[in-house]
Amino acid sequence: MRRARPRPRIRANGRAVAALALSTAALTALTACGAAPEEKTATGVNGVKSTEAASVADFGGLEKLVAAAEKEGELNVIALPPDWANYGEIIKAFEAKYKVRIKSETPDASSSDEIAAVKSRKGQKRAPDVLDLGIAFARSGAAENLFAPYKVASWDRIPDSQKDADGRWYNDYGGYVSIGCDAARIKACPETFADLLKPEYKGKVALNGNPTKSGSAFGGVYAASLANKGSFGDIQPGVDFFGKLKKSGNFIPVESTPATVEKGETPISIDWDYLNAGYADQFKGKGVDWKVSVPKDGVYAQFYSQAVNKDAPHPAAARLWMEYLYSAEGQNLWLKGYARPVLLPAMTEDGTADKTFVAKLPEVAGTPAFPSSEELDKANATLAENWDKAVS
Repeated sequence: MRRARPRPRIRANGRAVAALALSTAALTALTACGAAPEEKTATGVNGVKSTEAASVADFGGLEKLVAAAEKEGELNVIALPPDWANYGEIIKAFEAKYKVRIKSETPDASSSDEIAAVKSRKGQKRAPDVLDLGIAFARSGAAENLFAPYKVASWDRIPDSQKDADGRWYNDYGGYVSIGCDAARIKACPETFADLLKPEYKGKVALNGNPTKSGSAFGGVYAASLANKGSFGDIQPGVDFFGKLKKSGNFIPVESTPATVEKGETPISIDWDYLNAGYADQFKGKGVDWKVSVPKDGVYAQFYSQAVNKDAPHPAAARLWMEYLYSAEGQNLWLKGYARPVLLPAMTEDGTADKTFVAKLPEVAGTPAFPSSEELDKANATLAENWDKAVS
C-alpha cells in the first residue's frame, strides 16, 4: 500500500504506502547516480514514430503494435504495489501474453514520486514509461506537458467526464471509502462514521496515513465531512469529526497497513473498499476475520488515472500496456482485485464484465459525485491549516 510523500499541499489522490516509501528527494538522488541519458531510437511504424503514435491505428493495427513493443522488449513501471488493485496478477498476465519484460521499480512510491521520476529521468532509459496517478496529478502533469496523447481502442467507451479530451490521461479504476473491521477482535463492527464514536472502539480506529499526505486518508476525511453535514466545498466537518474521535481516544495515530491489520494493531481501518476487501482474502485463515462496509452516511468515491510518459524510453510497449489495461481482460483483472474499472458500466451492458467478480464487490448505496478542482484546492488548504491541530 502506498502513501503520498509529505507536501505543502496535496490533492485527494496520493496513494498510501508502506513506511519505507521512497521520498521525492531520495528518488532524485538515486536518479543522479543512474545511467547517463541515452538517445532513444523510436520505431517508425506506418509512417508514424512510436513516440508520436496517438492510437493503435498509427501502428497499422494491434498486431504491429505488439511487434513494435516486443522489439523494445521492456516496460518500465513505477508505484504499482502487487497487492494494490490486483496489479501483481496484471503484471504477470501481461508478461505471459507478450514478450515484454516489466521492470517494476519502487512499488511503494506515490503519485508525486512518479511525477518527480518523469522530470528527473528525462532522456534516461530508466524513466517510467507509464504512470498510474491520482486524478489531480494526472491533470497537473498534462498541464506541464509531461504526457503523450494516446487514445486506446476502447476510448469511445470511457465516459467523457473520466478522461482528458486530448487523451493525455484517462481514469482507470476507482473505489469507495470503506470501513474495514476485524470481527475476530471487534464484537460488533461499525458500519457508519457515527458508529465510530462509540466508546467500545477506543484505541481501535485508524486511517491509511495522514490526510495531508495520503489520498486514501484524504478520502476518509472527505467522507467523514459528508457524513457530518459538510460538503465537497467544506471539509472542515470531517476534520472536526476526527478531532472528536481523537479526543475520545478512539482514533489512533497509527498508519493502517497489511502488517498492522494482520497483527491486530489497527482492528478498524478506514480505507478504499478494494484494499479492505483484499485484506479479507489475504488474511483468511490467519486469525483475521476482516469485514468491509461502505458507510451510508458518508459515500465518497475516487478514481485513479493512467498516462503515457511523453519521453517514454519504450513508447510502443507503453502504448501496448495501455491497450491491455483497457481491454476486457485488463479491466476484469482490476475487477478481480475489487477495484471498479472505468469501463464497468459499458462491460456490464455488453456482457463482458465477469459477473463472479462483480458479485463480490462491497455493496454501495447511491451514486457517487466528485469534487471539482476548486473544491479540492480548498479542502487541501483546510487540511494543511487545521489537521494537525485537530488530532494533536
